[in-house]
Amino acid sequence: MHSVDYKIYARIIGHGKGYAFSNKDFADIGARGSIDVALSKLAATGQIRRIARGLYDYPRYNAELGGELSPDMHQAALAIARSTSIRIQPSGALAANMLGLSTQVPAQIVYLTDGRSRKIAIGKMDITFKHVPPGKLQQGTEITVLVTNAIRHLGKNAIDEPSAKALKQRFTASDCQRLLKDARYVEGWIYDEIRRIVSAGDK
Repeated sequence: MHSVDYKIYARIIGHGKGYAFSNKDFADIGARGSIDVALSKLAATGQIRRIARGLYDYPRYNAELGGELSPDMHQAALAIARSTSIRIQPSGALAANMLGLSTQVPAQIVYLTDGRSRKIAIGKMDITFKHVPPGKLQQGTEITVLVTNAIRHLGKNAIDEPSAKALKQRFTASDCQRLLKDARYVEGWIYDEIRRIVSAGDK
């Protein structure tokens, strides 16, 4: 039988470089104490990296940029959400940046949440969780959430035809179908923008 240490590390590398996690992501593998010891050992040997209290990542590397890269902030936010059993969604500005619809890096990394408002330092940056009523969180798939929040932030007619085509190329045909289905219940003008994106480049 494989040890707790082996099972934990195997799961981590299975997610790939950049993956962020807490001890709760391994609760099915062993006792809390055993998990904490295993994570401490892995961090001490440099196989994983501690990026905040109780939070770790499987660091990405780039030799040309000097070795370890900064933590993936989205992965970190997802790990925090899992560990605290809250729902989160990228704010409009962050969603637009993640989709390549805005080249401007948001001054703050903000996620909307049904949990409490707070700010967590990850390395040299902060993630801000902003509480909103549960009904204000967009429903649907991750793609629906990103696209809808980004459009709502950018405004009507803010996405030109080249940007719409580039965005559509990120999605599969199944993604587009689900996006249209989920978006039936958003504001009418946002649905019109989504239809335009999904049909971009069609003759």
